[in-house]
Amino acid sequence: METRELTVVAGSFVGFQLLFSVASPRLSSAITPGYGRLPPTKLTEWNSRLVSTVHALIVGFFCLYILWFDDAVNANPVWGDPSLVKLNVAITCGYLLYDLVLLACNWSTMGDSFFVCHHLAALYAYGYVLTRGVLPYFANFRLISELSTPFVNQRWFFEILKYPRSHRLVVSNGVAMAVVFFLVRIAVMPSYWASVFATFGTPAFERLGLGAQVAWISSCIALDILNTIWMYKITRGCYKVLTGSKGRKVKEGAEASPSSDKKHVNNHTD
Repeated sequence: METRELTVVAGSFVGFQLLFSVASPRLSSAITPGYGRLPPTKLTEWNSRLVSTVHALIVGFFCLYILWFDDAVNANPVWGDPSLVKLNVAITCGYLLYDLVLLACNWSTMGDSFFVCHHLAALYAYGYVLTRGVLPYFANFRLISELSTPFVNQRWFFEILKYPRSHRLVVSNGVAMAVVFFLVRIAVMPSYWASVFATFGTPAFERLGLGAQVAWISSCIALDILNTIWMYKITRGCYKVLTGSKGRKVKEGAEASPSSDKKHVNNHTD
């Protein structure tokens, strides 16, 4: 790994930590009074999710820029000039390391084995990008999935602030979350894997070596399995929101029922 990428990884790690511990509490307190009324465990997750949203917006839009304008990477997806991609990947690696440390320190309240598997698989694959500069197109393409993260986090923010599930902002965000998650994580699978299969047997693919090939393919399979599981859970949650909203419109006062008030599902598992 070159000094520049290592510096970006370390800088991102420190920057996201400062955003979590300093900037998020101040910004959140200014935006909503509900932040100050949260218990300590929820404050930790709130700050974590705000950092997650910031990271997702940075790397997601950077990813789109590279896909649209980086001709070298698009022309040679396996060995194209990886300069911009390595910068974007380094930011993400810094974030993943920060998030793993945060999860480890708060495992009893925030621990999630799916997220640990996701982070480790991503770090394993991105390590090859940073150290050898290989597969820049495919590494960058994977980062487009981060564009769904802000909607997932916003769902949790609404829930923790006790917005009713029938609220139009909650319903709109839930639908947008399901649609965007599907577009950037599920719908892109056929085109992504078509590009992967197109490299098989080529000199560029053989030049990678067995280690990089295994890291690339195995991590992609693992991430797509996780994304499929999450898509199922998000679709189920979206269905509940939409059908619940309809029920409340038919039956006046149903949104105030005790059972609906208690059924808050953690965003990590729904």
